[in-house]
Amino acid sequence: MCGRYVQTSPADALAARFGARLPEGLAWVPRWNVAPSTPAPVVRAAGTGRELALLTWGLLPSWAKEGVSLRPINARAEGLAGKPMFRDALRRRRALVPADGFYEWRVSGRGKTPWHFRLKDGEPFAFAGLWELREAPGGPALETFAIVTTEANDVVRPVHARMPVILDAEAEALWMREGALSPEEAARCLRPLDPSRMEDWAVSSWVSSPAHDGPRCVEPAG
Repeated sequence: MCGRYVQTSPADALAARFGARLPEGLAWVPRWNVAPSTPAPVVRAAGTGRELALLTWGLLPSWAKEGVSLRPINARAEGLAGKPMFRDALRRRRALVPADGFYEWRVSGRGKTPWHFRLKDGEPFAFAGLWELREAPGGPALETFAIVTTEANDVVRPVHARMPVILDAEAEALWMREGALSPEEAARCLRPLDPSRMEDWAVSSWVSSPAHDGPRCVEPAG
């Protein structure tokens, strides 16, 4: 799964990196510990191009009944097209979720040790995401997203069995193409990233609290 990640790039840098329009007034603070239920930047299709938007992490489908509490933060790539919670978003509302890194926790007899994963070049990248719009009668509409996960590659596997889908350049373009993807195209996008592109290190358990943020989250454990 992916339950926390890093997103410290400023808005203008992300707009340039992903070729997306930056709506006037849209801004956010750098986050070293993005947690579920918080707003985070997402790149999605908008007319003939792309736009950056702030959406809440935890998917709420448009058909969800009032008061529903199930808001998955992850969507398993396996069988994704057949799952009612995600299949319409997979066809119509795919998105890129910008990130600089993510965390997983390794379970051992001594408890859980958090690890930080990122690209070796330190550059921002994109998770495969899905987003939804739910109209709220008498209130503001709620826009939410989930991150797609897949089996872990050789870098992540010693820590956790699953990892977020990190899209390479070709997969980014395919994932953001208009219209439904064929099963073969979806499989091309949703495979684990080449492990030779990644690096990782153990970090302090300080990051385990969603209330904690800042560069200390990614500092190597002493």
